[in-house]
Amino acid sequence: MGKKFNELVPKSKSKFYNVRCPDCGNMQIIFSHASTSVHCFVCGKLLASPTGGEARIEAKKVGEFG
Repeated sequence: MGKKFNELVPKSKSKFYNVRCPDCGNMQIIFSHASTSVHCFVCGKLLASPTGGEARIEAKKVGEFG
């Protein structure tokens, strides 16, 4: 049997990231598999863009949840 069947409750591969905007320094929480573009709330800079799987994170990751 494969590893998939050995786990009783499988862990999720997606996470939430706490990122810092490179332009204004605003802290924001984004989803690792974002399906839409994520922009900074303060200055509007692109922080993450969708790729069909895990999003391309343009900002600096500060923390990770999940």
